[in-house]
Amino acid sequence: MYADPVRTTLNLDDDVAAEVARIRRDEGLGLSEALNRLARRGLAAPDATYEFRQETRDLGARIDVANIAEVLELLDETDA
Repeated sequence: MYADPVRTTLNLDDDVAAEVARIRRDEGLGLSEALNRLARRGLAAPDATYEFRQETRDLGARIDVANIAEVLELLDETDA
C-alpha cells in the first residue's frame, strides 16, 4: 500500500514541535506516528479560501469623487 518508510533528519519550527509533542502526550504516540498524524491532518485539510467582498460606506463626501478633474480643482482651491 505505502512505499517503504523513509528515514530522514527534520528541523521543526517551535510551533510544529510543540504540536507534535502535544499529540505524542495526548495520544500516547511515538515521534514518527505523531509526525505522520500531523502531516495527514494537513493533507486532509481543505484549502483555505477567502472570498473578497467589496463593502461601501457613505462617507458624506460632498463631491463626486468619480470625477477626478472636479476633485483636483477642489483641492487646488483649498490649497490657495
